[in-house]
Amino acid sequence: MPFFRNTALAFLLLSGSLVSARAAETPLPDAIAAPGEAIVLTLHAEGAQVYECRSGSDGKTNWGFREPIATLLADGKTVGRHYAGPNWEHSDGSAVTGKVVGSVPGAAPNDIPWLKLEVASRRGSGILTGATTVQRINTSGGKLDGPCDEAGTYRSVPYAADYVFQRKG
Repeated sequence: MPFFRNTALAFLLLSGSLVSARAAETPLPDAIAAPGEAIVLTLHAEGAQVYECRSGSDGKTNWGFREPIATLLADGKTVGRHYAGPNWEHSDGSAVTGKVVGSVPGAAPNDIPWLKLEVASRRGSGILTGATTVQRINTSGGKLDGPCDEAGTYRSVPYAADYVFQRKG
């Protein structure tokens, strides 16, 4: 029996790898695609999107996006952080700041959008130094819309996403 169990396990792991490889090749919507760029690194993020209750010019209060706060993970290990700017810092000392240049809705109504960000600045040296584009894909959660009760209050909404760092050439 151990042989059959090990064979079945190997098959499941291999088929999962094939599915992951196919998913990575799935074309992204044009608004966030980065044709001709090579992937430098893909990291998973777990964290929160932080919102602030703000008064509008009409006197009504609504939730407005303030900042992300997330841990960046590779193979289940913490390798960096993501925070306002937006900034991504890797544990090797490299960091980038991005500027949104494209957006498409998330898959579900409560998912934050998928984004394409152009790298606007770099710090340090390491794996992120050569990145020119960051894509936020596979988002889950994080969205908060609508009215709120008291201006100046905050709410954090859990989210997850994958960040794909790419470079030209």
